[in-house]
Amino acid sequence: MQSCSSALCVLILLISTLTTGSESAFPPVTVKLHDSITLSCSDRCSGLVRWTVSHKSTDPLAECNQSSCRSVKEGYQMIHDQYLKGDFSLNITDADFTKRGWYTCQCDDKDLCDVKLQIERLNSTVQKKPGESLVLDLDVSDAVKVLYIGTGAANRSSGQICTVDRCSLDCKPEYKERVSAALRLSGMKPSDSGVYTTMATRNEEVFRSYSVTVQDDLPCRDTGEGAAVPAWICVLIAVLVAGIVILAVKIVQLKRENQKLRNRHS
Repeated sequence: MQSCSSALCVLILLISTLTTGSESAFPPVTVKLHDSITLSCSDRCSGLVRWTVSHKSTDPLAECNQSSCRSVKEGYQMIHDQYLKGDFSLNITDADFTKRGWYTCQCDDKDLCDVKLQIERLNSTVQKKPGESLVLDLDVSDAVKVLYIGTGAANRSSGQICTVDRCSLDCKPEYKERVSAALRLSGMKPSDSGVYTTMATRNEEVFRSYSVTVQDDLPCRDTGEGAAVPAWICVLIAVLVAGIVILAVKIVQLKRENQKLRNRHS
């Protein structure tokens, strides 16, 4: 069980690093894919209150004044009765991955609140037979990269295997002949078992994680003369390691965003 024990050591080292290096940051608002969500903001304003995507301050989503409210873009809504009471919350009716990011609430062009919306990562467990294809969903038009943490008996090195940017597809040499533009990995083998993660290239935000097992009669074996280890144990360890890696990425992101907000409000 030397290979699986090594994975546990990596897991322990990652936990130790994270517990000593984290800092407080503004927590994002998280919602499940396609659920509704409310971005809260309360203050005093007798003029025009509007919500925008932070990097598009001149492109309002919804707004209110003393007489009424209006939804400028479909799927975003403010309530006039709440506005009159100083509650400027923004309701989003269908949160998908295209709606993730920072939102800003303004009163007469003065910033009141900054809220980050993120979509809860989707985790899937997939079982395939040798020769079948694995399809990885692309949820955004942004550049996306695919990470792989292997658990197969003939395990290859883990890491980034492909990058997809609109119609452009760039994969490692051993994947070029097997991957289509729709991220369909054909000819699955037992050595392809592992965790596949789709992640935004720009800010490393994770969209989906697939725990894949390719069925085979051979168990996940030790490289020495030890007893055979069931494949599901190695898959479980790989999932745990992937979760810790993703958590590490999130903490780094929160540090950066916290610093940006500090610089902005200073």
